[in-house]
Amino acid sequence: MIELLSPAGDRERLEFAFLYGADAVYLGGKNFGLRANATNFSNEELRESVEYAHSLGKKVYVTVNIVFHNEDIEGLVDYLKFLEEIAVDAIIVSDPIVIKKVREENIALEIHLSTQASTLNARTVKFYVDQGVKRVVLAREASKKDIERIKTDTGVDIECFIQGAMCTSFSGRCVMSNYATNRDSNRGGCAQICRWSFCDDENREFEMMPKDLNMATNIESMIQVGVNSFKIEGRMRSIYYIATVLHTYRRIIDKIKTNTLSDEYISYAKNIINRVANRESVSQFYHGLPTEKEQYFSGRQEDSNQDFLGLVKDSDEKTATVEVRNYFKIGDTVQIFGPKMDTIEFTIENITSEDGTPLEVCNHPKEIVKIKIPSKCDIGSMMRIKMFDIFEER
Repeated sequence: MIELLSPAGDRERLEFAFLYGADAVYLGGKNFGLRANATNFSNEELRESVEYAHSLGKKVYVTVNIVFHNEDIEGLVDYLKFLEEIAVDAIIVSDPIVIKKVREENIALEIHLSTQASTLNARTVKFYVDQGVKRVVLAREASKKDIERIKTDTGVDIECFIQGAMCTSFSGRCVMSNYATNRDSNRGGCAQICRWSFCDDENREFEMMPKDLNMATNIESMIQVGVNSFKIEGRMRSIYYIATVLHTYRRIIDKIKTNTLSDEYISYAKNIINRVANRESVSQFYHGLPTEKEQYFSGRQEDSNQDFLGLVKDSDEKTATVEVRNYFKIGDTVQIFGPKMDTIEFTIENITSEDGTPLEVCNHPKEIVKIKIPSKCDIGSMMRIKMFDIFEER
């Protein structure tokens, strides 16, 4: 089994994740998850989302992965029974109390061990398997050798992160947020202190932030050593980020399956991913311990771009109905990519409002406009400013 696993911070992100090639999503309810600042899902929204996913033949994993303090345990069993009732495909946990409650109450939930458990060796994996865990999300510090040894010794289902932000601490075991802001990173309140700039005693500015993770060049190797699920970080990321990253990794995986993956496509994919992520991204621990080249110490570049121009709401062979997201105008060269279409590129020659009024520029977010296009587009496809020449993707 090869699974592409996407974050889903809300229902809109969930729908776009499935549209752009995710086999499964992970998400959180209002309690017990590690993304307190995400929108997250009410119980009714969870029920509806699971039903929707299953209607597509997709899966939903729910995070119950905080480090529990005594007061956090109240309501846990009722919540687990609710997740059983709505037939979520698995829960993601880090604290042994959740595993214990599932077993004591005979709750029929598949258990996945969170990356928060910082698992890096086969003996630890065997311990958790004996407790009923069916899948292990390895620590982000896992190397190729670690993964291969764990798979060989245990045969367990392995999930690994392939894209997204890294933690300065050891797979999320950080206390800096608590110390500086009284927001507990291990209960979902991380203030991302490691993204801040600091000054030493001589007032020299420095940073201690790792670059993002990007495993585009290593997916084939990860499949060979036994990784089953390829996980993207980012429950608070935009639909454009999720669509772009999923669209790219989906094609990498599909090309591996058909033995058509080339170095040229990998180079193209890395450029696309790096552009949408805003920060530099590298393989981090996969080939060995990171060096100073995998970290930011000074001069960090993290500029947000306005590449996402519009969302295609409807299309025929000649015209796309587009919801504006960022400024664009007649004469701009743009690209439209979608889940099942070849990416197209063209120069905008004609724009009208919904009522047919000619327009020169589009600068009102969420405005609906019509654009002349060279061929029909997928509903839900996205228009972006031209970043790179299109590489033959299929």
